[in-house]
Amino acid sequence: MQSKKKDNVGVTALYCRLSRDDGTDNDSNSIVNQKKLLQKYAKEHGFSNTRSYVDDGYTGTNFAGVR
Repeated sequence: MQSKKKDNVGVTALYCRLSRDDGTDNDSNSIVNQKKLLQKYAKEHGFSNTRSYVDDGYTGTNFAGVR
């Protein structure tokens, strides 16, 4: 009987959020750091199929602009 290796299936969502604007037009420094930390954690724990989702400075009152 052959043993089957479990494949890492599915997608791991990496969610970065900043609740207030830090004055930049691009991703904030906090978001950049969150992405790096989450990607490092995912890699170290065998999560290879990751997708990053970013909520950089949007609140419930201005959610129409979420990317």
